[in-house]
Amino acid sequence: MLNLKDKDIVIIGAGKVALRKAKNLMEYGGKLSIISPKIESEFYNYKDKINIIKDKYNKKYILNSSIVIAATDDKKLNRKIGIDCKDENILCNNVTDRNSDFIVPSTFKRGDLTISVSTNGKSPSLSKSIIFELEEKYDEKYIEFLKLLGDIRKIVLEKCNDEKRKKEILNEIINLSLDDLKGRKKLYENKSRL
Repeated sequence: MLNLKDKDIVIIGAGKVALRKAKNLMEYGGKLSIISPKIESEFYNYKDKINIIKDKYNKKYILNSSIVIAATDDKKLNRKIGIDCKDENILCNNVTDRNSDFIVPSTFKRGDLTISVSTNGKSPSLSKSIIFELEEKYDEKYIEFLKLLGDIRKIVLEKCNDEKRKKEILNEIINLSLDDLKGRKKLYENKSRL
């Protein structure tokens, strides 16, 4: 995973594939620009998070970017965008060519839990199906669960000097119920050493 916070990300194309990529990338704090002569209407729902430029592709639009996604329905144009990116040392994901610099996997977030699935372009539908199953399994309670795990980890790292015991505790707590985890946190907070 890349830290996309405050990175300039340009998506060339504004259809359904571009929209899916944009929604995924918006979660990670990048500065998104969409370039296309035709813009899918749903993009305008995100106009406060996306810079929308209604224009044909021009190399000038990618020059200051960190990442580019070539998501047009024109394979030749996507290839040209990829070449322009390579010339400028910019990472490019070409949605019509599996030999891109990187892939954008199907992803979902639950607070600090991020799960990504990829089939390396062989079946995006399967990736989406697996993500759907994982979203049901890792529901909203995992936001609190992971926060508690993080809190307990911090306590254990501060109060336990025995590396073996640290590892045992941290491996054990991931199997506790949410209520047991809350109790364990209180127990550890009240001890001076573990």
